[in-house]
Amino acid sequence: MKKDYLKKLAALSVAAAMVFSMAACGNTGTGNNAGNASESSSAAAENTSKKDNKKLTKRISKEGHLIGNHTYSHPDMSKISDEESFKKELQSLESLYKETTGQELLKIYRPPQGKYCVSNLEMADKLGYKTIFWSLAYVDWYENKQPTKEEAFNKLLKRIHPGAIVLLHSTSKTNGDILDELLTKWEDMGYSFGEIKDLIS
Repeated sequence: MKKDYLKKLAALSVAAAMVFSMAACGNTGTGNNAGNASESSSAAAENTSKKDNKKLTKRISKEGHLIGNHTYSHPDMSKISDEESFKKELQSLESLYKETTGQELLKIYRPPQGKYCVSNLEMADKLGYKTIFWSLAYVDWYENKQPTKEEAFNKLLKRIHPGAIVLLHSTSKTNGDILDELLTKWEDMGYSFGEIKDLIS
């Protein structure tokens, strides 16, 4: 069942997906479940060079999930105004991803923390990237201050909407614990899941 849900994550992420962000690489406390591989559909892990991250990145890629660019060092991109510095952030991760997986990185970009300026969008476009943002997120990234299951459902079930791009962090134990049930509840509400690439094609 978990493997089936991994396939569904591509619909939710940006990014994340799902958007799922694996910056800290899957410290969900839930073993080998979907939470640990949740970045599958969008933003690639920064710090991919770490041994554990390389292993996880290879796994996610091998399983066929979409992986996009979340920058090499996770800076505030809105403060980067020169083209060379901007290009370095994206292309450094592209190179590392190719070195790790042997594949080209998908030209989808999610700015860290959603911070950007208009010139960033233009520079990303010039590099062939589509910039993607999330439309539904909640505070799930503090590992030592996790929301309860009830708090998570209260935020995520009430805020889901047609065309939603959901950002969840794989470092969240709560997300790992509720993911199966959350996706089922959304399906029961009439939602189905697609992939980010379908939104931009």
